[in-house]
Amino acid sequence: MTTNLRLAGENKILHKDLSYKIVGILIEVHKELGSYAREKQYGDSFEEKIKQNEILYKRELRVGDSGNIADFMIDNKILIEFKAKPFLTDEDYNQIKRYLFQTKIELGILVNFRDKRIKPKRVLNVNNLENPAEHL
Repeated sequence: MTTNLRLAGENKILHKDLSYKIVGILIEVHKELGSYAREKQYGDSFEEKIKQNEILYKRELRVGDSGNIADFMIDNKILIEFKAKPFLTDEDYNQIKRYLFQTKIELGILVNFRDKRIKPKRVLNVNNLENPAEHL
């Protein structure tokens, strides 16, 4: 039964095309700036590239009444949180999960630019998915 859920879910990757484009842009930014720039520099470069690709976005989006600020919201569908630190922690994952919960957005991408090769992490807001098993 688990196999069937996974097979069914393969066709239901959230925002597949948009997230594929976003990850490509993130990789371009990392190639250009390397591993030791500041988060703001990565954000500025990313913003320039999403403008060139005519992708709708909001930068430094206030999250609810919490006073927290998410780095980017792409096309009202994907939250992106940038980090530039030696390694990601549970708190980094919890942070983007909180942002997803508060904004009711289903998908977040967490990326740490300090890694030698970036590995953007897709984070699902299972609280807002109708059937989370379909999106495994």
